[in-house]
Order: sequence, then C-alpha cells, then structure tokens
Amino acid sequence: MTNFGFIIDNRRCIGCHACTVACKSEHEVAVGVNRTWVKYIEKGEFPQSRRLFSVMRCNHCDDAPCVEICPVTALFQRDDGIVDFDNRRCIGCKACMQACPYDALYIDPNTHTAAKCNYCAHRIDIGLEPACVNVCPTQAIISGDLDDPNSRISQLKSREVVTVRKPEKATQPALFYIDGDRASLEPAATEPIGQSMWGQQTAGVGHYASYLEKRVAAKAGTNGSQQNQNGAPPNDDKHPLDQLHGLLDLGERSDGVLNPRPGDKKHIDSTKAVEKELARRAYDAPSKGVLWGWQVSAYVWTKAIAAGVGLVASAAALGGFATVTPAVQWLTIAVALVFMAVTGYLLTIDLDQPKRFLYVILRPQWRSWLVRGAYIISIYSALLVMWPFLVLFNDAQISKWFWGPLAVFSGLTAVYTAFLFAQAKGRDFWQSPLLSVHMLLHSGIAGAAIFAITLPLLNDTSWQAFIPKVLMGLLVTKLIVDWFELASTHATADAKKTVHQITQGSFARMYWLGVILVGCLVPIVALATLPSFVTPICGVLSLIGLYLAEHIWVRAPQQIPLS
Repeated sequence: MTNFGFIIDNRRCIGCHACTVACKSEHEVAVGVNRTWVKYIEKGEFPQSRRLFSVMRCNHCDDAPCVEICPVTALFQRDDGIVDFDNRRCIGCKACMQACPYDALYIDPNTHTAAKCNYCAHRIDIGLEPACVNVCPTQAIISGDLDDPNSRISQLKSREVVTVRKPEKATQPALFYIDGDRASLEPAATEPIGQSMWGQQTAGVGHYASYLEKRVAAKAGTNGSQQNQNGAPPNDDKHPLDQLHGLLDLGERSDGVLNPRPGDKKHIDSTKAVEKELARRAYDAPSKGVLWGWQVSAYVWTKAIAAGVGLVASAAALGGFATVTPAVQWLTIAVALVFMAVTGYLLTIDLDQPKRFLYVILRPQWRSWLVRGAYIISIYSALLVMWPFLVLFNDAQISKWFWGPLAVFSGLTAVYTAFLFAQAKGRDFWQSPLLSVHMLLHSGIAGAAIFAITLPLLNDTSWQAFIPKVLMGLLVTKLIVDWFELASTHATADAKKTVHQITQGSFARMYWLGVILVGCLVPIVALATLPSFVTPICGVLSLIGLYLAEHIWVRAPQQIPLS
C-alpha cells in the first residue's frame, strides 16, 4: 500500500519561505499560525559562521499520538499514511497539540478548531503533489511513496543518511531530514535571543491570542488613556495585537511568565550560554502560549474534591474506620455533586468549540482517555444521583453493595486524568509513572480536607478521630512522593528542565512556600501538636496547597518549547 512521506534536503534549502507562503495560500491559513514554517539557526562567529534552514511541519507519524488522544476522531490516519483532520468534528480540546511532540498543530483563530499540514490530501487525491513541493525553487522538499522502491523519495532515503526529530518518542515519523543538524532539530539545543520578526509574538497565537487581546486591551485601559464615546482608546483603528510591543516592554507575557529585558542578569546569563554553544535561533514560529490554562488546573482540583469525598466516605464504610451516618452521606453527596457540576462547567468552557461538548459522548474515539474519562465521571455522577434514594429508603442491603462501586469509580475519577496526560507525549514530565499516584493522593487529600473543614457540622467522635489521622498521613505521603518525583533522575532534557522550573525556576517560590510549607508542613505540624479546633484550618490550608500543586503540574511542562 502507499505510504506517503517527506524528505527535507537541508543541503538545498535556502530559507526562502516559499513553502510557507504556498501552504498559507493553498489552505487560507490565518495570520500568525503556520502549517509549514522554516526555522533559522545561526552557528559560529563571523567570519566563520553559517545559517541553517529547517522546514518544520507535521511528521505524519505511523503511530500518531494526536490521532490516539483525539476524543472525536477529528484527526485520523488515511490508508496511504497521511494524518488528516476533519474540523467539522473538532471540539477544540487542544489535547492533540499537547500530544504532538513536533508542535505541528495549532488552533485556527477563524474556525476555533485544530489544524495542521495534511499533506495537501485534496491535491494528492487528484494526482498532484503538495503545494510546498511544487513551489520549492531548489527541490529541497521531496514527497512521495516511501514504500515504492522506484520513487525518488525512497531511493534518496536509501542512499543518504537521514535523521528524524525526536526518535525517542517512537512515533515512527514519515518526515526525514538530510544533513539534519541537532541545533536545528532539537528545540532544547538553542534558545531565541534578541528581537526577530516572530519574536514579537512570544505571548502566543491561535487559541491563546484571545487571552492576549484581553490583556493588551486591559493594559491600554489602565494606562490612563482617554476613551471615546464607544469605549475604545484613541487608537481604535489599531487591532489590540498591534499594541503587543507595549505589553512585551512591561516584561510580562500573557501567560504570566516574565520576559527577559535586555540587560537583565537572567537574559545576560542565557545569552552567554547560547554564545558558548555558538548556536542561535534567529527565526522561528511564534509561540502558541499555554494551551491548558487555569481552567484545566481548576478542573483537576474540583475533580479531586468531588472524587475525594467519595473515596474517603467509601473507605470509612468498607474499612469500618468511622460511622457513615446519614449526615455524613448527605454531606458527601452535596459536595460531590456540586464539585462535579463545576468540573463539567470548567471542562466545557476550556473547549474552543464548547457547543460540541457532547461529541465526546455521542461520537467517541475509544482510545482517547478524554472519552474514557467522560464515561467514568458520567458513571460516578450517576452513582451520586442514585445515592440520595438509598439514604431516603435506608435499605441496608442495597447500601452494602453500593460502597464497592462508589469506591471504584471515585478512584477512577481521581486517576483517569493521569492517563490522559500520559497520552500527551509532547510533554515529557507528564510521562512519569508517579502521575497517577499524585492524582490519587491529591483526591484523598482533597476529600479529607473537606471533611476536616466540616467536622464541626458532623459532630461525630469517630470522624473527629479518623479525619486528622487520614489527612496527616496523606500529606506525609505526598511529601515522600514529591521527593521521589523531583529528586529522581529523569530520562529527557525537557523533563529535567521542568523539574528545574519547579524547584529552582519560575515556579520555585509557589512550590516551596505554597505547596510544601503552607499546603503540607504547616497542616502536618498543626495536626500533630495542636488541639482539634485547628483541624478545619488545616483542611483549608491543604486545599490551597493542593490547588497550587495542580497549577504547577499542569502549567510547568507547557513552558518547554516543542519546536
């Protein structure tokens, strides 16, 4: 069968961007986003210097992680090996963008759906070559059937030394480079320095541009500028994106991370490190920003609470650790249902196509943990809805078999997100086997913290003895698991960089003061040494630390560039 692929001959590429322009014209690609782009790397010092050009795009992987994680089959692999997409099905969850190790996907700001290079499948179907291949003046882009021994691409691949990007991901990419240079193909090998054409868009494009516009508009409104009768600033003929320089000059990106100003010590140190390697990234695609923002962090937190109260209540009932009275059950039902409703709301508003949310249930792609998770939380929610009737009828026999399924599905609700994050192969830190342990621990802590806060309402001696021990034990276990996670050796440079960001970089203060000190150490010491009246306060502190932990674990890996 046909197996289409690309070879990029870096010996021939002159960095003219004809492929980028042809792709934009062929597919009407919006400004600021690209299906094909050219990365420039400068190496050496004048006069012994040179510039490298590398065409970047979808790799049309044989084992494509974007296809596996897509919950609605908007991304699919054709019989000829082309990874294509159908934007009529896309819900804008951005999971495919997290899964792609090559940063090939983006959210189209016009359709609010995912998009990428599709090998010009409409041209292939009528016997034409992709637009980028047609316009390349030096024939640096070669397309064709990799499995046909008579094709030019197959013969070139067999006689030349070719490399692929990120072979450790085992995606089996169908995009090969002749004379591929590590500084060009590995994003961690270089860092952008100075100002460049695309450098002005470091705050994000596509999906994240909507946040950027709001930030720029808000900043313009707080600078004391007078507004006209329509509420617009005097420069209302300019699009908010045109004011991006003003935002960047403040040293702040729209995702909350400080930009280095020329002259800053961090900027100077970074520049020296790049000069030492004699490799500089001079021209690149704009950043897409943080794809999963506060909505995802908040959703993981609210889901942990909803699942955690069910876990703690079922553990108490099954283990006989405390008396699960009707008051305890009603509290558990109320908290779990409220936070499950909030979780569903957060999941929906994070989509760029929220009206298509039900596609996950009605048009499922079963390999995706987004789909599996949607069914898990649906079953857990159904059990919560059924629970009040059991309490009202007080049927001991029914209640006896109820606790087992409740424990199972509250546990699955707690941990399924870890498997979803593991499918996001583009983020190395999320590939940790301890992530599911984190999720389960966090749900246990959240559930225990809720019961700790509501202990005065329960007025039950068995729970007043049970909850402080459970909360303290889980917090101690979290400290141990965090130590194993952050102190152990990580296999990839991206994972190591993420750990450095958490422990010593931009998230260090939040982690050490917020998560460890406020969220763990203070509650542990207070629960061990102070009277029981501090237990509700310890519950509040634990929930604060837990939210900060979720925020860091979701956000820090997204700071690592993928291309």
